[in-house]
Amino acid sequence: MTDFQAFILGVVQGLGEFLPISSSAHLVLVPWLFGWPYAGLTFDVALHMGTLVAVIAFFWRDWIVLASDGLRLKGTREGKLFWYLVAATIPGAAFGYAVEDYAETIFRTPILIGIMLIVMGAILYVVDRRAPKIKDMNKIGLKESLFVGVLQSLAIIPGVSRAGITMTAGRAAGMTRETAARFSFLLSTPIIFGAGVMQLKDIDVSDLDRAFFTGIITSAIVGFLSIKFLLKYLTEKSFNVFVWYRFAAGALVIAVELLRR
Repeated sequence: MTDFQAFILGVVQGLGEFLPISSSAHLVLVPWLFGWPYAGLTFDVALHMGTLVAVIAFFWRDWIVLASDGLRLKGTREGKLFWYLVAATIPGAAFGYAVEDYAETIFRTPILIGIMLIVMGAILYVVDRRAPKIKDMNKIGLKESLFVGVLQSLAIIPGVSRAGITMTAGRAAGMTRETAARFSFLLSTPIIFGAGVMQLKDIDVSDLDRAFFTGIITSAIVGFLSIKFLLKYLTEKSFNVFVWYRFAAGALVIAVELLRR
């Protein structure tokens, strides 16, 4: 792992974790396209730590209020939302733990990733066009939260995109685009934290080289900017640019894989 490769993968993680384009897919596809070796578990941890830093840095005020009211004032709007987020985290965490081995093997084939990029792009396009835009953060209830949380389970498949599936589910539940994105980002915090903690036990301190810290810093900075960009972008525009990108990326992956056979 060179510093340049660590930087590129940090950019990929920072963009893909929060934009609806699938970070897991791109972290498989970029090395596959350029013939880079697998970065290893240690670097996976670095990338998760970077995006965790990004989402906490952006939403730390929100989380202080949510956690404080959730633990002390459960009847407030923020207190309820805290427990809705906790409930929504459980399905994805349980499903991810159950199929972790598949996620590291058969789910990572380029053809499957290409197909999922296209399929989820189409679903996002249809849902975003047809779903009502009537619910802001104050109108999210347990039903909507669990709906998003259950569908988040599908993000274990590279190409689906955790951000993509949760924002699509949010739109299907009637959330505005900005609300769907904000709820998705808040929901990502415990998931990213859990993924990082699960992997920490398997790394060796001797593996913490310069590439490790390059990955953390790059993914943190790019992730923070991605969150800021998307929340502003969705106040005025649709998800279409990400839909067309998914179509193009998926078609390219499938074409390259077929040509290499």
